[in-house]
Amino acid sequence: RGSRAFLTTRLLQCAQYRRVSHSLDYASLREDSMPGISKLMEYQQNELFLEQIRDRNLPKPSVGCKPLEESSISADEFRTIITAGLCTQALHTESRIAAMMGLGFYTIGPCGEELLGAVGCHLETNDPVALHYRHLSTSIVRHLRAGKSIEEIILARARGYAVSVHDPVTGGKHCALGGLPNDFIVTSTLASQAPPAVGRALGGSLANVMGVESPFEKKFVSYVSVGDGSVNNAHFLAAVNLAEYAKHRKFYCPTVFGISDNNISISLPGYGWLYQYLKKLRMPVFQCNGTDLLDVMETSRDAIAYARRNRSPAALVFSNLPRRFGHAATDRQAAYYTKEEIGRNATTNPLASACAQAVEYGVFSYSQLDKLYQELSEETIDAFQQAINEPKIDSREKLILSNSQPLAPIPKQPEELTTEGPRMVMRKHMTQVIDESLRLNPNMIYIGEDVKHGGYYLVTEDLHAKYPDRVRDFPPDETTLIGCGMGFAQSGLLPVVEIPYAKYLDCGADMFYEAAITNWLSDGKAPLGMIFRLQGFDKGVFGGNFHTHNVIPTPCGIDVVCYSNGADYARGFRHALHQAKHGRMIMSVDSTNLLYLRDLHERDDSWRRAYPQEGEMMTFDQVVHYGEGKKLAIVAYGNALYTSLQAKKILEDQHNYEGITVIDSPYLSDVPAELHDSIGSFDHVIFADSCKGGQGPLAQIATKLHVQKRLANWSYVSSAPTYNPLGTTVTFLSVEDIVNSVKSL
Repeated sequence: RGSRAFLTTRLLQCAQYRRVSHSLDYASLREDSMPGISKLMEYQQNELFLEQIRDRNLPKPSVGCKPLEESSISADEFRTIITAGLCTQALHTESRIAAMMGLGFYTIGPCGEELLGAVGCHLETNDPVALHYRHLSTSIVRHLRAGKSIEEIILARARGYAVSVHDPVTGGKHCALGGLPNDFIVTSTLASQAPPAVGRALGGSLANVMGVESPFEKKFVSYVSVGDGSVNNAHFLAAVNLAEYAKHRKFYCPTVFGISDNNISISLPGYGWLYQYLKKLRMPVFQCNGTDLLDVMETSRDAIAYARRNRSPAALVFSNLPRRFGHAATDRQAAYYTKEEIGRNATTNPLASACAQAVEYGVFSYSQLDKLYQELSEETIDAFQQAINEPKIDSREKLILSNSQPLAPIPKQPEELTTEGPRMVMRKHMTQVIDESLRLNPNMIYIGEDVKHGGYYLVTEDLHAKYPDRVRDFPPDETTLIGCGMGFAQSGLLPVVEIPYAKYLDCGADMFYEAAITNWLSDGKAPLGMIFRLQGFDKGVFGGNFHTHNVIPTPCGIDVVCYSNGADYARGFRHALHQAKHGRMIMSVDSTNLLYLRDLHERDDSWRRAYPQEGEMMTFDQVVHYGEGKKLAIVAYGNALYTSLQAKKILEDQHNYEGITVIDSPYLSDVPAELHDSIGSFDHVIFADSCKGGQGPLAQIATKLHVQKRLANWSYVSSAPTYNPLGTTVTFLSVEDIVNSVKSL
């Protein structure tokens, strides 16, 4: 209670000070807060470290550490690693101080991993890297080797902790490691960084084989790191499995999985499980003492060199690490550690021992260490002074705009759309436009499950024979399938990822949402241009709920479309691919019931269409009007459009209704401009949604139009709010549902 009261008082003081002077004096506030700061264990241990340097009494390395003569490390490399470790400790300590003062907002950081900077000595600046949030020292070494100054690096990190809009990684949205072109953001979702890392290893290798321009050189390594607890996470297990599968299939997959073991996952002890798990791996395991700088240096060199040379996966384990402090500032270590354990962990400082080695080997003198750390600490305080006074995000509009890359203008369109030519069912349009897209885009690749032989609905029929390297099957795991799609997009490829059934998206849901947030989280600097093809959606009697799922997620950052006929599908797919080339992410949902339909009404052959000429596109803002009446509009998409047109005929023929227009509105992530502009001209509006009640996109579109006062008298009809049984269509949106809704309205 006392800590919370102190923090509340400090926040109020800071707010008042900011209102008066528009600038906070961080050093003065820090001095005023010293009674509280002095109680922080991080601060106490930092002061002890300084005292040990000044007393020339740093703890000696533990018995068994590698001697210098057995290492290939240079003096410059040693200095760089020590500098990165000192910088890491200064930044972590200050992040905890700033958080206690209410001026910093992220406190998970390294507290025992300071020597992992040695890994950065072996990673090339264009190697793709995704670092666990505790592995700051690895990042610092990479940035130093890339030519960044220590001042730049410290300021960038302070901006992350203070969530400044000038944070180079996320623009003030989160606190994450990164900043180099091939640094990839790691979120706080355990090991979600692992599947895309394997995707980059596979995708970069494939791009090089195909001769496609890639940001990675031919002999690259994809490095991804996690904590020991994360080896239990499904993301990690799936990623490792795919890497092992790729190795078994003799595909290039140069991935190094870095695992730092501090024997605890927040509060759950490791119980030695990691080392039992490692016995099962079908890849080389390189293990080192994470508290021994020279061992980390040599072992990480060997692991990365193995993966680079053999283009094959490897595991790199940093054992024996302490977790010196709590997982984060809010962690209550006393709930699961004894007082003695907390004290022992805090005083076990691998950086101090490494500094003692540096002095012993003549890399640094004690006075040089003292001077360097004092300079780094002062630079860190100065960086926080600047970062806390920089603006923070204060605009909803800017946040919304950063969900996706801007819409790219489309090429000039033909004056008239194609209506002549051989008429085809929707499925054949889909196959032809994917074929066309592969032909016109040499970096496009189509991946999925069972797609080589045509897939469950023959959409990719014969395409593997024409494009053997670019139409590829994956094992049945949506987490790695989606993760690899992300990694392929980051490797210079243009991926289309087929999810075999709409329900199966649930199996890779977290990876799907990780993909969706990437553009937003990176402040638009790391777009993911790709397409998801979600099939097995809506009405059908085969497969039951698991193959006729009728819920469509529409997360921020993904454009969701659902077309009702083949010609519109072809035009829409071209537009989706055009936008994916410019960094947007699109999900196209297929209504199974429509794929082979010929007739709308008895033997009228009206559902088959001529294939549109190359270049014709259908944008997200376009809708199609069936009818010219203004009394009633029925807004629908996909199979609901087909059902609505059947209902229109019954209403006109059997119930004497007039003035009905059915509007096909395939863009589902927002209100299409043409729908917004035209809907106000109708007396009545029905929104006919294929999805379950309350779980469909038209519910949110109708709500937006209502708020915008574009609707007068309107209603909403949907499928039943339950699951779909096998062998019947009783739960799906029906003609009778729409007719009754119109009559009721």
